[in-house]
Amino acid sequence: MVTQTSDGRLFLLKKLGGLISIIVGCLLTAVGVTFESTDTTVIGVLLLLLGAVLLVLKIMRRNQQSSPG
Repeated sequence: MVTQTSDGRLFLLKKLGGLISIIVGCLLTAVGVTFESTDTTVIGVLLLLLGAVLLVLKIMRRNQQSSPG
């Protein structure tokens, strides 16, 4: 059973932030590789990693709350 927490907005921000970070990271990585710009590629990869970490943290938190105790 899912309970409503006061951290709902924070979780939504993490989820949306993670998705937006992944999308922008993909775009920057593609542009950086296309135009052979190392700086843009590195920033894109860092944004991809940031987005993945945010989503993994959200999933881990959700699974901790729903595990039978």
